[in-house]
Amino acid sequence: MHSHGHDEILGTAHNDHDLVVFLAASGVQDPDSILDNDLWIEWRGSPPHQWSAA
Repeated sequence: MHSHGHDEILGTAHNDHDLVVFLAASGVQDPDSILDNDLWIEWRGSPPHQWSAA
């Protein structure tokens, strides 16, 4: 998460639900609605919503 000029790791997400939980805990309102918003979420290593072991 990038906030107030600093990057912070919220945890390791293994699925969309984990990501929603991290975002909600950090104060994001309605985190389900931003999973496909490139301004909020940067998916790395695979396409959005595709979770696999690294």
